[in-house]
Amino acid sequence: MNFDLPVDRSSIIKVIGVGGGGSNAVNHMFRKGIRDVNFVVCNTDAQALLNSPVSVKIQLGESLTEGRGAGNKPEIGRQAAIENIDDVVNVLSRNTKMVFITAGMGGGTGTGAAPIIAKAAKEMGLLTVAIVTIPFRFEGDKRINQAIEGINEIEKYVDSLLVINNEKLRDVCGNLKFSEAFSYADNVLATAAKGIAEIITVPGYVNVDFADVETVLSKSGVALMGTGIAEGENRAIKAVQQALTSPLLNDSDIKGTENMLLNITSGVNEITMDEIGEIADYVNSEVGTSPNIIWGTGYDEKLGDKISITIIATGFKSSSIPELYARKNNKRTITLTDSVTHEKKRPPLVKVENQFALQRDSSLDFSQRTLDFDIKTEKSRENLIILDEPENEAGVTVETKKSDIQRKLQESRERMKERRMDAANINENIDEIENEPAYKRKNLKIDQPVYSQDSKVSRYSLEDDDDFTIRLNTNNSYLHDNVD
Repeated sequence: MNFDLPVDRSSIIKVIGVGGGGSNAVNHMFRKGIRDVNFVVCNTDAQALLNSPVSVKIQLGESLTEGRGAGNKPEIGRQAAIENIDDVVNVLSRNTKMVFITAGMGGGTGTGAAPIIAKAAKEMGLLTVAIVTIPFRFEGDKRINQAIEGINEIEKYVDSLLVINNEKLRDVCGNLKFSEAFSYADNVLATAAKGIAEIITVPGYVNVDFADVETVLSKSGVALMGTGIAEGENRAIKAVQQALTSPLLNDSDIKGTENMLLNITSGVNEITMDEIGEIADYVNSEVGTSPNIIWGTGYDEKLGDKISITIIATGFKSSSIPELYARKNNKRTITLTDSVTHEKKRPPLVKVENQFALQRDSSLDFSQRTLDFDIKTEKSRENLIILDEPENEAGVTVETKKSDIQRKLQESRERMKERRMDAANINENIDEIENEPAYKRKNLKIDQPVYSQDSKVSRYSLEDDDDFTIRLNTNNSYLHDNVD
């Protein structure tokens, strides 16, 4: 299901929506309108393509999925994109210099197909910018984990990667209705693409062309976006402050960034030169350096007295991408040789990562030495060692306490060492141990056993005769010669 772009309307900027989330975002951009860009939707779901208002549509995996979706399986989305990658290349080969790839990460088609399309665009020498989203938390762990994997993959093939964490949108817009939440996410993606594209496509008093934007975005790594909107007195400062503290920045500090795109849009009450100066001065003071700022102005009648500011800061590392539900517990392993650090207010809590047991022959009979540690354990906290430090008494210095603890630990280490040596000696003299009783090895004195033949029990008994005469019998029938 392929549609050719009109030759006379082909733009140097293409915006491609991949999968359900990416296509929804592009549909929203198409309705909202971005000047002088061409829109393309790519999806495995034929029904979703039919419902899209965008004219250029590419069905991915036509024979693989037969018009159905990828079933939330990124590998299916990847194979589907490979099957129809020539159709994507054919669209991008027409007068294209820059491509935006939008995708909602976490599903099947967007997560799997977007990196394949990005790789093809990059191999064509196009300036490739990916704008992707991480799912809302309520969408589940599986989708979030798949989203992180997809982001790591697409990052390899793009010049600039802009990540929008949908969960952060709740900090911006609060508790929206279900449908409104996804619509707001689409609007954020549209704002990002519009803010970058219209710096190039919309003519302004300050001329900014594709080469200027390419300088900022080419091989720039992870990009962060902040938006702000304000009206009334001091609207310029309020808007730029909102943009630089936007939750969309993922709590990252843009101080020190070298390249930045700045889009300022105003309505009927057009922004003044003084306000532009205030915005530029504030940005420079917050960044702390002299960044290369590419900025443009726009007009939106719907804003009225408001001004809107969009900031795209580039040059960040992949560590700035939020990773939700981090499950790796930071564990610290300590041994008896670790130094003890004194803390005045509370004793240190240390997690024990591993446990070990000394192996010995179960047939051997020897007692185990007891290791005395100055350790207290709490029932409610497992695998925690609390180094108990006595309260500071009059005349006792902190150094003395440290010495006592060190001495106790040293004694413990010596006892442990002695125990290991004993175990080693046992292994070396195993033959001797097997042939010599344990009480002799330990020089224990025991009483000699009393055997049955040396019994001291009297064998005499009294019996009655038939004539009622009492007789002494020397053989007691109830006593056996060998009691064993």
